[in-house]
Amino acid sequence: MTPDAGHEARYRAIAADLATKIRSGHYAPGEALPPQRELSASYGVTLMTLRHALRELSDERLIVQRPGKGTFVAPPHLAYQLDSLRSLADDLRGQGHDVRTEVIGRAVRKAPAGIAAELRLRPGDSALRLERVREFAGRPAVHQVSWVRRPVADAIRDRDFTAVSLYTALADAGVAVARASEVVRPGLLDAAAARHLHEAPGGPVLVSTRITYALDATPVVSDHATILGSMMEIRTERAATGLSLTWGATS
Repeated sequence: MTPDAGHEARYRAIAADLATKIRSGHYAPGEALPPQRELSASYGVTLMTLRHALRELSDERLIVQRPGKGTFVAPPHLAYQLDSLRSLADDLRGQGHDVRTEVIGRAVRKAPAGIAAELRLRPGDSALRLERVREFAGRPAVHQVSWVRRPVADAIRDRDFTAVSLYTALADAGVAVARASEVVRPGLLDAAAARHLHEAPGGPVLVSTRITYALDATPVVSDHATILGSMMEIRTERAATGLSLTWGATS
């Protein structure tokens, strides 16, 4: 084995060992790893070899290195799937994640002008405003506000949305969902959502705006979700036909 090959074998073995410890929970999400000098001494390698191992883990998005502060286990990432029409919670549970929903508020209110336009309501019409926070890996990750058109809203307003998804409630009320139009764009965390997500305002987020339509093309739900950028990635499978993605400049 050449010296270069020996060096590569050592740092890859260290990276594999640390990755196993992270995935097994020995090092928890957000936890700091031991200082680099301590790690290099425990593995019996130079700092350069250790840093090659850490670079491998960083490329795999298992750790985050913060200059002057140390090396930390990266928070788990949710995959936001674009290839199916399911609720956000059902999407995440389908990936094997334990998702907890907290209902922050629900009330029938006069729909704001923008929401009224999306749901094709008359000025002054009311709709059900449902506000929820999704928790993943023990921490809040998504703040979601859904407006549901009446009279559909009246049939579902008393459902237990900590246990039932909005799409399930619609189906149980006899509303068949045909399609949804969604835009996901980068944004900054505003003060209102920051309060519920226990984060400082101004951090990077993904903002999803989704309009869901019934079989007769009537818009029934307007969703606005703020998703912590540190915990979510967008993932899709591309094919010659099927999913349609449109890229556009942000306004």
